[in-house]
Amino acid sequence: MHKLNPTLCSFLLLLVIGPTVVAWQAPSLATVSTHTLSNIERELAASIKVETIRDAVTALSAAEMQGRGTAQPGGEKAAHYLAGRFEQLGLKPLGNKNTYLQAIKFREFYFLPETSLKIGEETIDLGPDFVLMPPSGNEKSVSGQLVFVAYGLVASQIKRNDLAGVDVSGKIVVMMQGPPENINKESWKSIKAQSTIIRILVSKGAAAIIFIRHGREERPFSELADYLARRQIEPADDEELPSYVPPFLAVSDAAAEKLFAASGTTRAAALASAESNDFKPINLKQAAKIAVRLKKGSGIGNNVIGLLEGSDPKLKNEALIYSAHYDAYGVAADNRVYHGAADNALGVGEMLAIAEAFTKAAAKPKRSIIFMAVTGEEYGGYGTDYWLAHPTWKIKQVAGNLNLDGMGTEVYGEVKVLVGYGIEHSTLGSVLTDIAAANELKIIPDPRPDEKSFYRSDHYFFVKKGIPGIMILGAPGGDTKTWTDRMKEWEKSDYHQPTDVIRPEWNWNGPRTMAMVAALMGWRVANAETMPSWLPTSPFNRERGTNEPPPPEP
Repeated sequence: MHKLNPTLCSFLLLLVIGPTVVAWQAPSLATVSTHTLSNIERELAASIKVETIRDAVTALSAAEMQGRGTAQPGGEKAAHYLAGRFEQLGLKPLGNKNTYLQAIKFREFYFLPETSLKIGEETIDLGPDFVLMPPSGNEKSVSGQLVFVAYGLVASQIKRNDLAGVDVSGKIVVMMQGPPENINKESWKSIKAQSTIIRILVSKGAAAIIFIRHGREERPFSELADYLARRQIEPADDEELPSYVPPFLAVSDAAAEKLFAASGTTRAAALASAESNDFKPINLKQAAKIAVRLKKGSGIGNNVIGLLEGSDPKLKNEALIYSAHYDAYGVAADNRVYHGAADNALGVGEMLAIAEAFTKAAAKPKRSIIFMAVTGEEYGGYGTDYWLAHPTWKIKQVAGNLNLDGMGTEVYGEVKVLVGYGIEHSTLGSVLTDIAAANELKIIPDPRPDEKSFYRSDHYFFVKKGIPGIMILGAPGGDTKTWTDRMKEWEKSDYHQPTDVIRPEWNWNGPRTMAMVAALMGWRVANAETMPSWLPTSPFNRERGTNEPPPPEP
């Protein structure tokens, strides 16, 4: 579960987004709540098999799957494995040309070792001390004098001009991402100040922009560098990066010190002065040279899509979609394999267990059900975004989306609590509430709202298209802090790393409970008189298939 937007402005906004707290209360609805399970529902729940989940996760995270990289051989192997599983279950193909596969063309690039940053006479190491930030798909060589412009902010209302008296044309601009400490974060975001500043600097002819850190960042430079030094992909039909876009770099604190070495002031003093509205640009009195060298390629990634046709002659034209991304980060340039067991072989295994239960059930749902294993999620939800742009089912007849993705918290023990990301936006929230109550499970608010998980997986792309969607996280009972602390430690050591593998201590009953909850939700949605609807209070309350821009992410 991760989202990197390929456009400059969106990526920079992603980096400066602050925390948001979303409190959820059960909506008051006119629909009838059912806190008990019917006989059919009990039979469906009982048919969810731990073995199916475990076998799928074992197969998908195995070494021979090579990390299921998007547009890599391992990703293709995983897609064919999933297509085979769908066929075995008797699902109808809903991809292209009567197959289960929906092919997507991708561009890829790696930064070659020849990519370099030279400050004065000293060469800085790619990876440990500097990385290129998106968009960075152009080979380029630039040089120029260094100038520090604090946050690049020009605001007459507070009598601040970080660009006063400096012509940035041909210069390499050194700056921080805002806002300054004395400016409200929400106001900064609401006016999209960061993207405006970048556009101004580019329009004024800055040769390059180097971002240094102010010390208030939520994540260390090493984490940012780890992601951005990896192979990058983007859909092949995305517009190529214009040649005038300069390189954007991020540097470590150690490299930032070198930027100020000849300036007559220290980095610490410069950072302090940057917080004042009286700040004036600082000539760093040395030049830098930047060379961007790339290895480019192309490849095909596939969404894998199967259909269980509904039993009702009319309602079968509407479909609920289960989604789970099967991609991980594949094989790195140094041959490390990103196995992606928790994120997200688990989610795919749970979806396969649900598909198995539905296809083998004596009673069939009235609406159709689509099972969609998507690619490209780790790079920005590319697979789901592509399907919504090239749907294999009528968008206006998509009832809703139940997304299975997460951090593997369901394997910490027997699942006793649930978090519903998006529960406050649609009637899917009341469905989850009822199913949880019927199974004596507790629903809790997002324990880590600063992570903005609602905006970071495939369900959000459906939401943006006017389709109610929800993602469910499961965790053991007891003290919430106990399992969230464990999750935080896992994030530091294993999240999106080669060490995301199956562990002996995993409790497989947890994933079974997750699959059971999602299966029961799907059954109720598929058999309800009407499709799920938006709550009037939701900012996403709009017609299915709308192209209206979604509200700004908090």
